[in-house]
Amino acid sequence: MTIPDVTVTVIVFNDAARLPRAVASLRAQTHANIEIVISDDHSTDDTPTVARELAAQDHRIRYIRLPENSGGCSAPRNRAIEIARAPYLMFLDSDDELPPRAVELLLAAHRERAVDFAMGAVRRVRVDNGRRTTWMPHLVAERRTVEGIEQDPRLLFEHLSTSKMYARAFLDRHQLRFPEGIHYEDQLFSAQAYCLAKAFTIIPDPVYVWYIEPFAAASAASISNQRHKISNVRDRVHVQRLIDDFLVSSGHAGLREDKDYKFLKHDFRMYAGDLPYRDEEWLASFADLMTPYLDTLSPDAYARLPRAERVVLELLRDGRLAEVRQAARGLGHAVAPRQVTSGPDGVPYWGDSVPSTDRARRELDVSELELDTRPFPTAQFRHEITELTPGPGASLTLAIRTYDPGLRLPVGPQRASLLLTPGRRRMTVPFRLDPVRPGVFEGTVRLDLAAAQVPLHGFAGLRHPLVRLDQQGLSNSALLLAPLDFPSRTVRIPYHSGAAPHDLRIEPEGRNPGRLQIRWTPVGVTARVTRPVLQRLAHPRLRNAARLAASVLR
Repeated sequence: MTIPDVTVTVIVFNDAARLPRAVASLRAQTHANIEIVISDDHSTDDTPTVARELAAQDHRIRYIRLPENSGGCSAPRNRAIEIARAPYLMFLDSDDELPPRAVELLLAAHRERAVDFAMGAVRRVRVDNGRRTTWMPHLVAERRTVEGIEQDPRLLFEHLSTSKMYARAFLDRHQLRFPEGIHYEDQLFSAQAYCLAKAFTIIPDPVYVWYIEPFAAASAASISNQRHKISNVRDRVHVQRLIDDFLVSSGHAGLREDKDYKFLKHDFRMYAGDLPYRDEEWLASFADLMTPYLDTLSPDAYARLPRAERVVLELLRDGRLAEVRQAARGLGHAVAPRQVTSGPDGVPYWGDSVPSTDRARRELDVSELELDTRPFPTAQFRHEITELTPGPGASLTLAIRTYDPGLRLPVGPQRASLLLTPGRRRMTVPFRLDPVRPGVFEGTVRLDLAAAQVPLHGFAGLRHPLVRLDQQGLSNSALLLAPLDFPSRTVRIPYHSGAAPHDLRIEPEGRNPGRLQIRWTPVGVTARVTRPVLQRLAHPRLRNAARLAASVLR
C-alpha cells in the first residue's frame, strides 16, 4: 500500500450526526495522499455504524473503536498514534472541520524546512450566530519559524493541539503522548511540545475550523464550557500543576512567569466572568481549590494584568467572596467599584476599608483607574437597577442607583437618559438622578418599549440599555447592570399600526456582567414577507445593479 504523507485522526464519542461533516472536510483536502483514522471512544449511539459506512466509501479511512470509554480525548488520540502509518500527524475533533488546504499548507511548511511541528490559524465559528473570528490572531499574523519557545513565550496562550501538524519522529523521540485520565490534556501536551521542539513554523493561513456552542445544553457542552462544575476547576488546576512540574524538570523554569500570566489572563479569566452567578457554596469550593494555587504564582504575572482583574483575584485570595461577585461584574466593561477608601497617604483602595496587608494594598490600589481625573466621557461610574417593575403592555419602571466613587458629579440632581437603539433610530428616555449621599445617586425611569422606532422591515436582535450622563456639554455612556435573576416577560407589539409586529422578550442577560436584555423577534407579515424580500434585495449583486442603474440615470 502507498505510504500516506499525513495521518489525520478524528476522535469521536456519541457524535454520529457531526462525524460525516468532519470526515468530509478531510476527504476534500487538496493534498489527497492522507490517511484518516476515526478513533471512537466506545460510542453508544450510531457512531460505529456511521464510521463503518464512511470507511467503506473511501480506502483512506480506517476505523478503530476503544474497548471501553476513556472519558477524554487523550486515549483515542494515543491509540490512533499507535497505528498511524504517516510521518506527519494531525488531530481533528468530530464536531470541527479542516479547511480544504490545511494539510497542503502545513505539509509544505514541513518540507520547506525541517521542523518539529507546523501550526496555523484557527477559525472560530459561533454556532448560534455564525460569527467568525480568528483564535489568538496576533500570534499567527505572519509566517515565521521559532527557534525555541523562549523566543516568543506568548505562544503558550495557543494551547490547542488540533491547530498543528507534528513530525512523528519528534513525538517518538520524546515519547510525547497525550496524558490519559485527565481533562485539559491539550494544555499539558502543547506546553511539552513547545518546550521540547527545537524549531517550529507558524503560518498565517487558517488550518482548523473550531465550532463554538456557548449555549449548548449542559449534557452536550464541551469540557471548557462545563465551568459550572467544581470538578472542572479541579481538573484545570491539576493540569497547571503538572505543567509547572514539567517546566522545572525539563529545564524551562524561566518560562514560569509567562505561563502564570497565561493562566491568570486566560484560564482564571474564563471562570471570573461567571462568578456573579455562582452561589455561596460553589464560591467557597472554588476558593478552596483555586486560592492555594494562586498563591504559588509569580507576583510579576499578577502585575501584568489589568487592575480590574487583579482586584477580583485579590478579593478571592483574601476570602471576601461576597465582594468577588460585585467586582467580577465589571470585568472588561470599565465598571467602577461602588466605593473606594483613601489610605493615610491618599491612595484610593477598592472597597470600604484600607487593606491590612502589603499584598492587598498593592493589588487593591485603584489609582490607575483615575476615577477622579479621567476625562468625563471616559469616566467610570456604576449604574445598577435596584428594582424592576413591569407595567402595562411593554412598559417597565426601573429604579436606578448610580455610584460615583471618584466624586465626578456635582452636588445636586443629575440629568440622565436611558439609551436604546433597536434599528437605526435611538430611543432616548430622560430621567433625573437625585443625590442620596456623597457618590451615590438614585432615580426612576419609565421605559415604554412600544415607543421604540423599529424599522418598517423589522428588527431581529438583542439590545442592552445604556445610561447617559450629561455635564457641561459632555456626555458619558455606560452599561446598566440588572438584577442577575428576574422573571422573563414576553409581549407582542404591533409596531407601525400592525404593519411590523414583533415579539419582545425582556430578560436577564444570564452571563457576562448581567445587563437588562431586550430581544426583538419579528413575527407575522414582517417575518414571512417583509424581511425575506428585503434580504433578497440586499444581495450584493442587486445592490451593485442598483448603483449602476443610478449612475447611468445621473
